[in-house]
Amino acid sequence: MASLTDAGFVEMRLGKVVGFGPGLSAENTSFCVVLEGTSPDVQLPIEIGETEAFTLSAALTGIQFARPMGPQFAAGLLHALGGSVRQVRIDRLVEVRRGTAYGATVEVAGPSGVELVDARPSDALNLAALQLAPIAVAPEVLADAQARLEGDSPEAIRLRCALEAEQMAIQPSPSG
Repeated sequence: MASLTDAGFVEMRLGKVVGFGPGLSAENTSFCVVLEGTSPDVQLPIEIGETEAFTLSAALTGIQFARPMGPQFAAGLLHALGGSVRQVRIDRLVEVRRGTAYGATVEVAGPSGVELVDARPSDALNLAALQLAPIAVAPEVLADAQARLEGDSPEAIRLRCALEAEQMAIQPSPSG
């Protein structure tokens, strides 16, 4: 069986989760996860939702909650059923209402064998962070990301800001 790197996939790791924007309110804030390659010139910013950014940032910075959030619950169910995440792949472009987004596949190993599960990148990366699973990105996704970074469109400016921003800091509420 050919490896993903033989198929042109690029191994990456979770770099940071950032939140930035002109105001302090959630509706004016953009959230991105930035994946980093083994060489410093390979980065992939992916816009994600506020909730997914919050839980992924917590996982990356070691914050634990008194009760499980959605990704912790999903990882717990997977574990209870005897499964684990073998790998997460950001592997395709998907047409959505507002243009094009990225699609992901989670490779899950369990008692019945290996299954491929379709996912949004934000959900797949949240599981990868919790299960310390490897991440691979398709070359066409990296090419699309490079094209999105070019120019002066609002999206290009947001994505370049994500690459420069610092890891967002979150604080769990005292009640958990």
